[in-house]
Amino acid sequence: MQQEEFRKLARELKSNLSRLMEQRSTWESHWQECADFMQPRKAEITQERARGDKRNLQIFDATAIHALELLAASLHGMLTSSANRWFSLRYKESKLNSTDEAKEWLEDATDKMYVAFARSNFQQEVFEAYHDLIAFGTACLMIEEDQNDILRFSSRHIKELYIQENERGFVDTIYRRFKIPVSAAVEKFGAENLSKETNKLFLKEPFEKIELVHVVRPRTVYNELKQDKRNMPFQSIYFEFGSGHIINIGGFKELPYVIPRYLKASTEIYGRSPAMNALPDVKVLNKMVETGLKASAKQVDPPLLVPDDSMISPIRMSPGSLNYYRSGSRDRIEPLNIGQATSATLNQENQRREAIAKIFHIDQLMITQSRSMTATEVLQRNEEKMRILGPVLGRLQQELLQPMILRVFNIMLRNKLFREAPGILANQEIDIEYVSPMALAQRSQELQSLIRGLELFGQIGQIAPVQDFIDENGLVKQIISLLGLPARMIRSDNQVAELRQQRAAAQAEQQAMMQAMQEAKVAKDAAPMLRELNRGTE
Repeated sequence: MQQEEFRKLARELKSNLSRLMEQRSTWESHWQECADFMQPRKAEITQERARGDKRNLQIFDATAIHALELLAASLHGMLTSSANRWFSLRYKESKLNSTDEAKEWLEDATDKMYVAFARSNFQQEVFEAYHDLIAFGTACLMIEEDQNDILRFSSRHIKELYIQENERGFVDTIYRRFKIPVSAAVEKFGAENLSKETNKLFLKEPFEKIELVHVVRPRTVYNELKQDKRNMPFQSIYFEFGSGHIINIGGFKELPYVIPRYLKASTEIYGRSPAMNALPDVKVLNKMVETGLKASAKQVDPPLLVPDDSMISPIRMSPGSLNYYRSGSRDRIEPLNIGQATSATLNQENQRREAIAKIFHIDQLMITQSRSMTATEVLQRNEEKMRILGPVLGRLQQELLQPMILRVFNIMLRNKLFREAPGILANQEIDIEYVSPMALAQRSQELQSLIRGLELFGQIGQIAPVQDFIDENGLVKQIISLLGLPARMIRSDNQVAELRQQRAAAQAEQQAMMQAMQEAKVAKDAAPMLRELNRGTE
């Protein structure tokens, strides 16, 4: 009975994969061209390439390759830099965010998450995902549990992915078709779970690769009360692509694949990228440089006009060589002038390079600092440049950062890597606040408006009671939020209230002492006057 169910499931999965492969086919040639000219190390979408072969033979200008790498590095530094904190956690229930015990637990959990990110291979893999995002418009980051490093990240090649969206526009179904050595498959799944053909191949050629498919899709029917893999929200199935043999059926609490898109049309599933926009200019520039190199070679080593009846062959072109011609002949060897305008060609090439740089935002991301610029001006220009990528930030937060952070948090929570939570945190939901340089730059305009408002209030404060309208506590908290200051350096509301009480008590005590001293002084000054009055009455 189970074998029949497996065969039925295999037919269903292969049929779904065939439809997804057909839907993706129109994208593949586009991805291949982008990779050929801008990311040659991954130029194997529609064609198989040997490992270690030269993949840049058709590239004559590397402007686009450098621009893509620079934009990827900029996104990495502004969104998920290892040098800065780029996210923080807070409770959806606002009252808990002012409770010391709850805040301390959440800060400790956040610190441990940063340690887990640092111990894992996150930085190199997410950097690779940024490259794919800019080159192909769609990237994939797989997040798995690791016994040694807690987390293991893996950036998957675009050629492996076949995806489908749900009604909300989020990718929730992934078919990943990939190759793996037979020995690795036996080690991962066990020989008893693989087909007979694969086991025979393992005995003969253990390093031969087989093609597998990993399917992750949402379950429609499952029991939430059960904790086994067959009752998790997402179903996980591995099967052999050729035979359709089902290897393993499991599940995930969260989607293990994070699929961000750079930009996306509402009628499409896969994303669009800056590399796709730059492809026409890149191809034109590549052809112009190729043609210019041929023209330059003809100028350096030009074709020769040789009289057919006066020169004695062969014609020697090496330095210091001698060529003989018949005595009495006035003919000479002359170069053929092709009339190449090198300066005009160079100007056209530079125009294409500038156009490519603008498409990849290099002209905005690179700061040309002059000696007359102040530190404030440099900071403001930095914030302006980060805001340029603001439209992309929203999609990356929704499709990359949020599911990735929640997946990591839940993995660590299930493995009891956080300290025991207080009772008040039972069934509480957590929000993510982004504090990366790019996220803070998006909020800098609000901070500038706040500063301008305070300056204006200070100017009109002498003629209008504007101070009465400002809530000092709310003002300070808003500034802290806009600047993304860490919670450990900010006192809680209870600590602030206690400090104010102590300050008020100290001021009251000091005022009482001053009043007592003043009364004592008055009494001392009045004593001689009383004595004189008493003498006068006598």
